[in-house]
Amino acid sequence: MSIPKGMIGIRHVALFINELETAVDFYTRIVGMHIEWQPDPDNVYLTNHGDVFALHRVAYKADPLQRLDHIGFVLTDASAVDDWYSHMVANDVRITEAPKTHRDGSRGFYCLDSVGHLLEFIYHPPIVRHMAAA
Repeated sequence: MSIPKGMIGIRHVALFINELETAVDFYTRIVGMHIEWQPDPDNVYLTNHGDVFALHRVAYKADPLQRLDHIGFVLTDASAVDDWYSHMVANDVRITEAPKTHRDGSRGFYCLDSVGHLLEFIYHPPIVRHMAAA
């Protein structure tokens, strides 16, 4: 079976959130995303002008076995990793893994958002090269 052409990547992530206002504050004030659309008080669609990040309020706690591993934010170069790391530290964001350069040339760090989701901020050369060529 052949795979259809035309996919350019994952540009949309949606999360169930209990503390919607806290999450919106974190992603707008600290990460710098913007509200693209808020159709009602329980749903917010954020963007960085390239991706859509949907947050949907739920009243129940998600099953721990269905938690997302992490969400990755791609950065333009290795020095941006250090800039974002410093920014997160300055904003008292909980860091779970300090910046590290990997054997493939990628560089990144991990932190937690305001409601406990694991985030990765990473420079990944193949993705950056692909985006530059597009």
